Amino acid sequence: MTLRRKREGPSAAFRPDIDPASSAPLARQLYLSLRNAVTEGRLSGGQRLPSTRLAAAEWAISRGVIAEAYEILIAEGFAVARHGSGTYIASSVPEGAVRPDASGASAVRATRRAVSAAATAILTRGPSLEPQKMLPFVTARIAHDERTARLLNRIAARHMNYAFEGYGDIQGEPQLRAAISAHLSVSRGVRCAPEQVFVTAGTQQALDLAFRVLMTPGERAVVEDPCYPPARQCLALNGIEIVGLPVDRDGIDITRLVDGSLAPPAAFYVTPSNQYPVGSVLSLPRRLQLLAYAEENDCWIIEDDYDSEFRYQGHPIASLHGLDKASRVLYTGTFSKALLPSLRIGYLVVPPDLVPAFRAVRPALDRCPPSFQQRVIADFIEEGYFPAHLRRLRERLRASRDMLAGFLRERLSEHVDVLLPDQGINLTVRSTGTWDDDTAVSAAALKRGVVVMPLSRMNVVSTDRTRLLLGFSGLSEAEADMGTRVLVEVFGAVRFQAG
Repeated sequence: MTLRRKREGPSAAFRPDIDPASSAPLARQLYLSLRNAVTEGRLSGGQRLPSTRLAAAEWAISRGVIAEAYEILIAEGFAVARHGSGTYIASSVPEGAVRPDASGASAVRATRRAVSAAATAILTRGPSLEPQKMLPFVTARIAHDERTARLLNRIAARHMNYAFEGYGDIQGEPQLRAAISAHLSVSRGVRCAPEQVFVTAGTQQALDLAFRVLMTPGERAVVEDPCYPPARQCLALNGIEIVGLPVDRDGIDITRLVDGSLAPPAAFYVTPSNQYPVGSVLSLPRRLQLLAYAEENDCWIIEDDYDSEFRYQGHPIASLHGLDKASRVLYTGTFSKALLPSLRIGYLVVPPDLVPAFRAVRPALDRCPPSFQQRVIADFIEEGYFPAHLRRLRERLRASRDMLAGFLRERLSEHVDVLLPDQGINLTVRSTGTWDDDTAVSAAALKRGVVVMPLSRMNVVSTDRTRLLLGFSGLSEAEADMGTRVLVEVFGAVRFQAG
C-alpha cells in the first residue's frame, strides 16, 4: 500500500513575535511566542511544528535558536518530539496554563460590541437563508437532470486549467455576456448589447450592486407587500427607506403613488412575471402604468425575473424591460434555478449610459466574477444545450406542481385553497377559515419533518397571516404523499381556529 506523504500543517504559517531590540535572548522570545500561541489556542494540539530548516527560512532565525526554543517547549510539556517525524504541539496543555475558549467567548469585555441597526434588524427578523434540509415542500430545491449533469462535467473538463488564470473582466466573460444577451432577446424580449450585461454572484449581488449605484442612503424604495426578504434586507443594509404597496391578483397596486398619496420613490423593486411569494403576474395595464409613472417621476425600476424560464400555461407576458421606452428598467436574472445554485452566476442588465458608473463601483464589491463557471455556462448555451434542458425541466416541474396540487386538494381542501401558479417552482395556499396563524402552522409542521413557509414573515406592512408557501421542485411522489399526510395531522391535531 502506498502511503500518502503528510503535507505541512497550519503551524507552518505561524509567525513568531520577535523584538530584535529586546535584551531577551532570541530562543527565550521564540519559546514565549510559541507558548502563548498554544495557550491562546492559535496552535492546536497535534499540529506539527515546522522543521528547524523550514522555520529558519521562514522566520529568519538560526536553526540552533529554533532547536533550543523547541527543547524548552518539550521540557515544559507544551510539545512532544516524535522520532523521525518531527516536533508536535502536545495534545493537552500543562496544568496551570490557561487556554481560552477557541471562539474567544471567555474573554469577556465590559466595552460595548455593537453592530449596525440594519444588521440587528436582519438578525432578529429573518427568515434566514441558511441551507435547508431536503424535507418535503422546502423551497428553492433544484431538480437534478442527469443528462445536463454529464454535459456540464464534460464542458468543465475543457476549462479546468489554473496555470493561465488571471483577473477577468469587471463585467464578466465577454462570451457569456454575449450568450446572455442573445438568450434574453429571444426568450424575454430584453433588448440589450453584451456591453450592458454585468455577470454577478447570483441575483443577490446584482440587487446589491443596483441599489448601491442608483440610490443614496435615506432615499425611498417601493417594494411589493409581501416581498422577497433578501431584497428588503439588501435595501436596509444600504440605508434605504422601504415602503410596501399591496399585491393582488394583478400584481403590485401603485394607486397611492398615482393619486399623490405618496411621494415618488427613488426606485421600485418588483418581481412582475411571478410575484414572490404570492405568485401573481403583473397585468399589462399595470406594467404600462408603472413604466409611465417611472418615466414621469424619474424613478428607477429593478425588475427581478428570477424564474421566467418556468412558464407552464400560455405565453410569458413581455418583461418590463422589453416594454420600457425610457431606459428606466434594470433587469436581473439568474442561472441558480435553471442550472445549479452552486455555480453562483446571475446577471444584471443596465442602461447604456449607466455602464461607466456600474463599472466604477463593481470592483469595490467584487473584483470580477469567477471565470471558470462563466466559461462552462457560456459553452452550454452557445452549443445549444440550454433550450432542451429547459424543456425537460419544465415538464418535470409541471408534473410536480400538478401532483402536489392534486394531493392538497384531495386531502386538505377543508383547510386550504390552492393557488395554482402558471410559473415558478413554488405554490401558495390560503386558509379557508379554519386557521389564522401561518407561523404556528409552519412550526407545527416542521416538528413533524415538513417545511411550509409562512408568508407573514415576508410582510412589509400587511397583517395577513393566512398564507403558506410550498416548494415543489425536486419533489418526489413519496415525499408529496408523506408531506400532505403530515399536514392533515397538523391541521387536525392542533386545530388552529380563526378569530
